[in-house]
Amino acid sequence: MASNVPERVLAIDPALRNTGWAILEKSGRDLRAVAYGVISNPAKLLHSGCLVAIREQLQDVIREHSPTVCAIEATIYVQSFKTAIVLGTARAACLIAAAEHGLAIYEYAPKEVKQAAVGRGAAQKEQVAFMIRSMLRLRETPPPDAADALAVGIAHFQNSDAGAAILRESKRV
Repeated sequence: MASNVPERVLAIDPALRNTGWAILEKSGRDLRAVAYGVISNPAKLLHSGCLVAIREQLQDVIREHSPTVCAIEATIYVQSFKTAIVLGTARAACLIAAAEHGLAIYEYAPKEVKQAAVGRGAAQKEQVAFMIRSMLRLRETPPPDAADALAVGIAHFQNSDAGAAILRESKRV
């Protein structure tokens, strides 16, 4: 991408009940948070309803902010097979939303994301949120899931050449 054209990334920390998302923009050496938030699904909502809500709300974010790429946190090891499946379905809803808009999708390991934000891969959520606020000069500390998404975006910009594209589309759908 040309250096004078800002790159805008949709960064996602997927989860069924609280999916963090962020839009970050880099122009030259300047990195800024354009918008961020959390897609919160109530405990009463069926899993299928959560997946639809995640996809639809991310599509709204994509339409509103026009990102050029998507970065998502890779699946983490979990001890419960059921939890792994639930996380995988939430991640799939996020990937579908990005893919439907023709975004190239990059994934980053959780340790890589934390290292980009805090400098070490074993940081707690509160540490990530505090460092994100400082790094991006935010007025308030973002909610933990949004902070994690912002950290995914920072990891993308720090490693965009090394990041593995899991989906590349030459044109938008």
